[in-house]
Amino acid sequence: MEILVKRIYNCGKYCISHIYINGEYVCDGIEDTDRMLDDSMTEQYIRSKKVSCETAIPTGVYKMTINIISPKFSKKQYYMDFCGGKLPRLKNVKGFDGILWHRGNTEKDSAGCLILGYNKVKGKVINSQEAFEKVYNILKKANKATNEEIIVKYIRTY
Repeated sequence: MEILVKRIYNCGKYCISHIYINGEYVCDGIEDTDRMLDDSMTEQYIRSKKVSCETAIPTGVYKMTINIISPKFSKKQYYMDFCGGKLPRLKNVKGFDGILWHRGNTEKDSAGCLILGYNKVKGKVINSQEAFEKVYNILKKANKATNEEIIVKYIRTY
């Protein structure tokens, strides 16, 4: 399974993306500001430019899992009821740890994570729970049916 996170807007406070799974648009995302980092840079350089909890992950290609329980989100009843506390998590992101995809509305709901929703209002996403459940169900179905590897590519278009 291939996921494309196509960053289309960066204002210095947050960035907006369109998210495609196997070439089909599924929703949008909002993250912290894109500091123009990419996965070809050294971890030391990335850490020197990163502002903790205020930086979008570097562009590049990553693997994703949905099989790890989040210590933070497993304490929230919604996530325990819906997905057993197992949120989509990016693996091996230089300079970052515990990068999840989850619900929220603005970059303030993120600590470097991607917030899923629909960018119908400037500076935020709406209907986040709907978007999260849509994406999660697609990932879960593919993982359950074929144990297919999930590859996520982050790019920017600005």
